[in-house]
Amino acid sequence: MVRRLLEGIAAGPTPALSDLYDADAVVELPFARPGGLRLEGRPAISEHFARAAQVPLRLLPVDVTLHLTADPDVVIAEYQYDGTAIATGRSFVASNVQIVHVRNGLIVSSRDFHDHAAMASALTAGGADGAG
Repeated sequence: MVRRLLEGIAAGPTPALSDLYDADAVVELPFARPGGLRLEGRPAISEHFARAAQVPLRLLPVDVTLHLTADPDVVIAEYQYDGTAIATGRSFVASNVQIVHVRNGLIVSSRDFHDHAAMASALTAGGADGAG
């Protein structure tokens, strides 16, 4: 399920990605600014993906490692985004860790630790790393 989610992100986020989540799923993004973000239920997750689709970034998950845990329903995903700011062509790298709980083939909860600062910086004139 996590691989399908990352493939969807690479293809370009759409509200349809929310179909990978349980109707009552909870997604927490503690590093989102300001003060973190909590999405409750598939409609909120769908709206989040719709907003993400409007952000002019291309995100390609690379170096994906999936760690199995003692709980067979929980996986920890570590990966990098090789990103590009579409308007400027500026490239950046953002680190990510997700702790995902899957039940009956759907994501029921996720704690997503993304480097939102690197992504936001790529959208500004200075960029995250000056590359691009």
